[in-house]
Amino acid sequence: MDEDSINDFEEEELNNIIILSDENGEDVQFEFLDLIEYDSEEYVVLLPVIEEGEEEDGEVVILKVEDSEDDEDESYVSVDDEETLNQVFEIFKEKFKDEFNFTDED
Repeated sequence: MDEDSINDFEEEELNNIIILSDENGEDVQFEFLDLIEYDSEEYVVLLPVIEEGEEEDGEVVILKVEDSEDDEDESYVSVDDEETLNQVFEIFKEKFKDEFNFTDED
């Protein structure tokens, strides 16, 4: 997903599911895992919801939270800076080290 395709989102607070539109306009469901503050910015950590019969790869998606011009809505945008992604993920891993089994992929 790119910055232009992630504009509006809909959140179902009861089960932490966020629905985002991908670059093709298709709705994609994510489970909201955490909100991380890093370098005076906020980032969401999301886990794609898998459909029954699909294989889970366990990779999270990290998106930057940006306020809209009317300050009532938020947008999630992709992060291109690899160092920022790594730092945010390290914070997430430290917070949830006892809840998730993290594996390093080389």
